[in-house]
Amino acid sequence: MIFGGIFNPMATPFREGDQALDLDAVRANVRWFARSRLRGLVVMGSNGEAAYLTPAEADALVATVREEWPRDRLLIAGTGHDATIVTIEATKRAAERGADYALVRTPSAFKNQMTGEALTAHYRAVADASPIPILLYNFAASFGVNLPTPAVAVLARHPNIVGLKESGGDIGQISEQVSATPDDFEVVVGSAPTLYASLCVGAAGGVVAVANVVPDAVARLYDLVQAGRHAEALALQRALTPLARGVTGEFGVAGLKAAMAVAGLTPGMPRSPLRPASDAVRAELEARYAALDAFLAAAPH
Repeated sequence: MIFGGIFNPMATPFREGDQALDLDAVRANVRWFARSRLRGLVVMGSNGEAAYLTPAEADALVATVREEWPRDRLLIAGTGHDATIVTIEATKRAAERGADYALVRTPSAFKNQMTGEALTAHYRAVADASPIPILLYNFAASFGVNLPTPAVAVLARHPNIVGLKESGGDIGQISEQVSATPDDFEVVVGSAPTLYASLCVGAAGGVVAVANVVPDAVARLYDLVQAGRHAEALALQRALTPLARGVTGEFGVAGLKAAMAVAGLTPGMPRSPLRPASDAVRAELEARYAALDAFLAAAPH
């Protein structure tokens, strides 16, 4: 499998004060991630505040990560925009700067007109023009558009569309996507609280925000499932879920960056209009991190 394993949708560090992209922090964080068991990195995903980056910043970010990230490990760049032509341009630029794959979100403007037919035409045009393979990206809660499973099944036959990142956490939909697509088309999931269940219904791997904080713990969950050690995997899922919920649905990007700081990384600040985490949120995430750390210390290896 190409995407068998855990990928980190890397947070993008911005400096406090001028809110500039902090490429020194990017380098330091990528070196830290390189010491983990991650299968790959995703830059400019939702948790990477992709919507807040200029084209020049996006180019610099991909190039910088590629310089630090080992060539034998995958680098995926989020290149989706609302317009097909802009998505194509962004995908070509990411490929030129070293991305191995492009992650292309559903267009989010003119939601009522984003029918299965419109989305299929969009993705076909991007895939036809892209010099690197494409991963579809479906996250209805964030983008307001759900990529229908029949459209996924059609797009899965395109030779340059190799997989789907499904971040909705709906196990029924994930199971349908796996069943409706060929064996060489891989579904990866973006919801850590449902990672165990998703792997059990056929997902190839996960692109989950909590891998910014505890990458080896998430990789261990994947390995336990692959080894058929389901009782241990389920126990780890239960221990991981409170922190995973905190860095996504509960506290968002600000919570993710606060938890990364607890883990010793340099996450920087969220970019305005996002606000940094409060002291209460930071304290809550410290407690959840400590609880997971205690579980991991006591768990058999």
